[in-house]
Amino acid sequence: MAGVYLSYPFCAQKCTYCNFASDVLPQALTPRYLAAMAQEITAHQWQWTPDTIFLGGGTPSLIDPVALAEVLKHIPGLPWREATMEAAPGSFTADAIRGWRKAGINRASLGVQSFIPLEITRTGRKHSAEIVAADVAALRAEGIESFNIDLIAGLAGQTFDSFKQSLDWIEKLEAPHVSVYMLEVDEDSRLGLEILQGGTRYGAGGVPPTDAIAEFYEFAVERLAQMGIPQYEISNFAKPGFESLHNLKYWHLDPYIGFGADAHSLDQGRRWQNVESVAMYLDRMEHGKSPEAESTAAVPGEERFFVGLRLSEGVEPTPAEWQQFKEPFQRFLKAGLLEKSGSRLRLTSQGVLLSNEVFEEFVNV
Repeated sequence: MAGVYLSYPFCAQKCTYCNFASDVLPQALTPRYLAAMAQEITAHQWQWTPDTIFLGGGTPSLIDPVALAEVLKHIPGLPWREATMEAAPGSFTADAIRGWRKAGINRASLGVQSFIPLEITRTGRKHSAEIVAADVAALRAEGIESFNIDLIAGLAGQTFDSFKQSLDWIEKLEAPHVSVYMLEVDEDSRLGLEILQGGTRYGAGGVPPTDAIAEFYEFAVERLAQMGIPQYEISNFAKPGFESLHNLKYWHLDPYIGFGADAHSLDQGRRWQNVESVAMYLDRMEHGKSPEAESTAAVPGEERFFVGLRLSEGVEPTPAEWQQFKEPFQRFLKAGLLEKSGSRLRLTSQGVLLSNEVFEEFVNV
């Protein structure tokens, strides 16, 4: 089946680690933005009916539930098999959850990142472990049992012990799904840029070394498995039956359509992306122009290894692919980055840590 992604790049504050196309934008723009997104959805020529929806950002949990329902009603398929709301801890109420449920939302993804006060403060977030616990209780009380908790390995000031404490909270809350991301250091985030420039703002001097971050991540894989939350993708872990159906579409190369600023799409052999800035997106939509910024041909033969190897189940190459990619397959098998499991190939634990090196090979063959 296919899915829909809705981009809401508005945030209450810009987190120091964030490298997404989101920002603190005037709330006065929200009605215009939602109207533009509804217009884009209405104009779309549907070739299929989606069974999953994902509202990401940004912080879409800031959207008024009534306004949210007005946008979602234009998407066919209600009730969807899975409809996820990304939410910042402390940014919603029980009334809001009830509004989400009426609009078709049945899953939430909480951007927790850490349960430790010092680490939370340095990210720019304002929640606490107790607030997250209250949010989880509210979700369950209102009938949303399926939810995800995001964690980051490598935050400023993080130690092995503090990371372990965050995992203890995962166990205490009995989370059915967890995402663990290793800190990305690049110029697109304030923290990443500060690290690259050798500065000390945002706690940059206290970011753990790369080998420590890898140790945190490997410990998370082991600890979550012990909790009955096995890894099914490089960054994602779930109790059986709670895997993200929407995100699995990305890794299985199923079609999806993105709406809103900087939204990405894959359908009918083509990938495309909307313009990144909210201002440009609004300008184009309000002047009757396409928001599309760029388009490329999808190459399934290469892309299925690039995305499919992210999954713990790996990929089953065809006889032709075994010949086409013989050299990189053999090289990575010999190096211990790939392993064979029956007729399938998958990353080893070492391969996961060097996954970008493996993936890049398959888009350059």
